[in-house]
Amino acid sequence: MESKELELQKIRKDLKEMIARDLALEDIKPEEIGDDEILFGEGLGLDSLDAVEIVVLLQRNFGLEIKNMDQGKEIFYSINTIANFIYDNKDKVKES
Repeated sequence: MESKELELQKIRKDLKEMIARDLALEDIKPEEIGDDEILFGEGLGLDSLDAVEIVVLLQRNFGLEIKNMDQGKEIFYSINTIANFIYDNKDKVKES
């Protein structure tokens, strides 16, 4: 059984790779995205279209849905906040 920190580390790595690849962030490598870096606005510079894409990524890759966009703003604050949301909700995912 992996420790929580090891599991979170893997989730963070996967998220960075997905975001860099699927959001077509030019000139940004996954390892350049900080765990606590603000993703939207002045941080990484993501916008509302990117937020929609992240919702789709979470659904496709982790089986998680975010229905309340106010909650989404808190979850999408940084890589760490998304990783913690995935970790905390992984037991709610139905294996298909």
